[in-house]
Amino acid sequence: MAKTIGILALSGVQLLDVAGPLDVFAQANIEAGKEIYTLKIIACKAGPIRSSSGASLLSDGIAGKETERFDTLLVAGAPNAASVTLTPDVLKWLRATAKRSRRYGSVCTGAFVLAATGLLEGRHITTHWAAAETLAQAYPSIQIDEDALYVRDGKLRTAAGVTAGLDLALALVEEDLGRDVARRVAGQLVMYFKRPGGQLQFSRKGETRTAGRSVLQEIQRWVAANPELEHSIASLAKRAGLSARHFARLFQSEVGITPAAWVETTRVTAARTLLENGYDTPKLVASKCGFANADTLRRTFKKHVGVTPAVYRKQHTVQFE
Repeated sequence: MAKTIGILALSGVQLLDVAGPLDVFAQANIEAGKEIYTLKIIACKAGPIRSSSGASLLSDGIAGKETERFDTLLVAGAPNAASVTLTPDVLKWLRATAKRSRRYGSVCTGAFVLAATGLLEGRHITTHWAAAETLAQAYPSIQIDEDALYVRDGKLRTAAGVTAGLDLALALVEEDLGRDVARRVAGQLVMYFKRPGGQLQFSRKGETRTAGRSVLQEIQRWVAANPELEHSIASLAKRAGLSARHFARLFQSEVGITPAAWVETTRVTAARTLLENGYDTPKLVASKCGFANADTLRRTFKKHVGVTPAVYRKQHTVQFE
């Protein structure tokens, strides 16, 4: 039986949030040898949909007027999604149509639109790592996995930032048509069948920035410039001209984390830069960044980034044959 896939696209939508999943479903039709999926772009109002890149999309239907029952309904993200206010008619249509669908969900910041309908209350989801905190503050009942590439919660499916929409679409194809077809789709589109790691490997959210009064910022700049040195509370306090107890309390209050946690995050940031350059061995990276050994680097790096240094280097360096 044909399955209609609908993607709701806001004004300012990111093209890849729409085109990526649609291409996965279109390729699945080719691999299956028949039209399993009928694909439709839904607009919030009449006329072309202007994307964030400036290019425009033509819709196949308009929310509020579209009466088709969708097998799967997804909301695509947009850079301005957190501040978009949809009309009551569009929100009513989205809520009712999603409930009637076999599956519904969002790609990237499309989660903000779904959240506005009330459909995400108490649910487990993911969204773009950079938008997760804003979404959590606006809708505290939602359980957000900041690292996941996509999350399944009952009939709800949500994908992380931008390209993760392809991962989600491929997972939906696997649900419908099986692993063999999904693998062939991945091969044709030159994408991972199961991408290793999560969003954290791409996130720069955890990277350290100077904060607090000038003496604390000077300490932070010193640590960032010399991650390989010993940076105990006692040594940092001495450099700041403060007692260890007062320094630790002041740092926590003004920077928001303990000095030890800040130093660890800074060392991971330095390690990421060295690994992206692709020249040093893990042992040398550990030494240059203040880790006791390569094993300590591996454990700490995976805790912060979600993948090992070896996997990170492989995915973030350019290889020339």
